[in-house]
Amino acid sequence: MDLLEELQKREVIYQSTNLEGLKKELSKKEISLYCGFDPTASSLHLGHLLPLVTLKRFLDNSFKVIILIGGGTALIGDPSGKKKERKLLPFQEIKEYKEKIATQIKNIFKGPENLIFVDNYQWLKEIDLIKFLREIGKDFTVSYMLSKESVKARLKIGLSFTEFAYMILQAYDFLYLAKNYNCLLQIGGSDQWGNITCGVDLIRKKMNKEAYGLTLPLVTKSDGQKFGKTEKGNIWLDKALTSPYELYQFLFNIDDKDVIKFLKYFTFLSLEEIKNLEKNLKEKPEERVAQKTLAFEIVSFIHGKKEAERARKISETLFNKGINNLKKEELEELFKTMPVIKIKGKKELDIIDFLIQTKICLSKSEARRILKEKSLLINEEQFESGETISKEKGIYNQYFLIKRGKKHYFFVLWE
Repeated sequence: MDLLEELQKREVIYQSTNLEGLKKELSKKEISLYCGFDPTASSLHLGHLLPLVTLKRFLDNSFKVIILIGGGTALIGDPSGKKKERKLLPFQEIKEYKEKIATQIKNIFKGPENLIFVDNYQWLKEIDLIKFLREIGKDFTVSYMLSKESVKARLKIGLSFTEFAYMILQAYDFLYLAKNYNCLLQIGGSDQWGNITCGVDLIRKKMNKEAYGLTLPLVTKSDGQKFGKTEKGNIWLDKALTSPYELYQFLFNIDDKDVIKFLKYFTFLSLEEIKNLEKNLKEKPEERVAQKTLAFEIVSFIHGKKEAERARKISETLFNKGINNLKKEELEELFKTMPVIKIKGKKELDIIDFLIQTKICLSKSEARRILKEKSLLINEEQFESGETISKEKGIYNQYFLIKRGKKHYFFVLWE
């Protein structure tokens, strides 16, 4: 099975400009491909995972892959998929972000020889405005630009000229890489289709060559929520923002309706292995083998097998044996991997005040309600309104695991 056929069977290809032509071009193993990441935050998030995994598939098939860090385009702001104009970030902030994101991707891919990093600020900063408008701008009619979904979706709300020009800069990036790196394929999320096809058209006009575009599906869960989103926000790829354990738990809790699709998208398991997991899911859904596999494979890809094994061990210990059965060194290790709420300078608290101070509940009425519903456990023990809790009730006189419902966990260190 060739790579494009595998991508099709994994349902990873959403749109393509000329799939048959691309298949012939890729068979020569001569062209390179690229994907761009604008550094608009200090870390990528789980929504970036599908492009990263897809790029890794190309790397594993001996293709030259270019990671474009958009140090220049991040100064402009991409309107694609946005309901309002992005806030323009300061230059220094973008500079810091692009260094962090480049390091993050290098750590995930572990630096193969056929992986190249470029920063489009290096060539966009050299643009002469008049020359650019004469040589590049004349190839884009306003009607052509207005036909793009990323523009049409924003016209009623408002679109600045700055954002309107973004697609031309991205097209210019593609042209630059085609000329300098023989890069004739760009991949990206489905919201990038308009920007990608602009580049394909520009290369045809300027180089008399055919370039290709592939987009990947917007990944959502069965409830319509974006993959990688929680009530608190994004699931980040930086373990300082989202620990490997938190990532593992998020994936472990993926709905049965979504897990097989995500195994195809995000793992390097064979389709036959995934088929066997699907069979197990139908026969023994309570074992959650598919979810455990998804969690382990993704955490391994992002953070390495050692972190994945640690996250799996903590998860299995917590949910099979309970926190009371963890050794002190295991608890200390667990608390290093998790966001921890700290309590200082108190020996004893009313249970209501404890829940408020730890921000597990936002009001006393909410605290009374969940205590009455008996939907809260503190170190596997239930409490009632009016009771007190002390530091001594903690495991080793300081550690507390609070379970709220089936999926919400809080870790408290009482110092």
